[in-house]
Amino acid sequence: MKTISSVVEHYIKTKPFLLSALSQGIINLTSLARNMMPELEQELGKDIKQGAVVMSLKRLSEDLDFRVNHKIVKVLKGIGEITVRSSLTDYTFAVSDTILSKQAELIQNINANPEVFYTSSRGVNETNIVVSSSMSHVVDRLFHDEKQIERTDSLASITVKLPKDNITTPGVYYYIFQRLAWEGIIINEVISTSYEFTILVSEQEVDLAFKVIKDLKSL
Repeated sequence: MKTISSVVEHYIKTKPFLLSALSQGIINLTSLARNMMPELEQELGKDIKQGAVVMSLKRLSEDLDFRVNHKIVKVLKGIGEITVRSSLTDYTFAVSDTILSKQAELIQNINANPEVFYTSSRGVNETNIVVSSSMSHVVDRLFHDEKQIERTDSLASITVKLPKDNITTPGVYYYIFQRLAWEGIIINEVISTSYEFTILVSEQEVDLAFKVIKDLKSL
């Protein structure tokens, strides 16, 4: 049986930015309840009182503050080294029978220069390569007969080391990416391992993105 509390919680959980604002206590519950009521009444099939919705929101916000924020903040305070690299180029190629051999040749070239940034990931239909722009001529030569889907220059990477608790704490990545989204920062790529992740942003936005992530450690 649906209750006011259950439909209120479902409504909030389907709206991520509203969920975060509620958990941080930065939203007027009375105004929110007033806006929610038509949809909630339709869901329940009956009239409801605004005060009941406000009370459900209050209980939910207190619960979310404990369940979401406290656990996530603990992880974020444990953020380790943050590394920034600039002058990067991001390539996307269609997967082919020859793409892996081309990547092997590229890696041989890169191994001769330890200062070069390189990372790669492969999806079902696409292969992504991010490399220092100084190696772009090598990529262009080796992959000239591959189907290039996208190329973006003038990028920077931010690599963040996370504590081990991050793999058992839901919402860590969402919280970080939400803060970046609030600042209007466009993330070109995301590369992750168990205990670190790397984002690629434009060189024009890297300083702001770095500040946003750094400030998370002092929440």
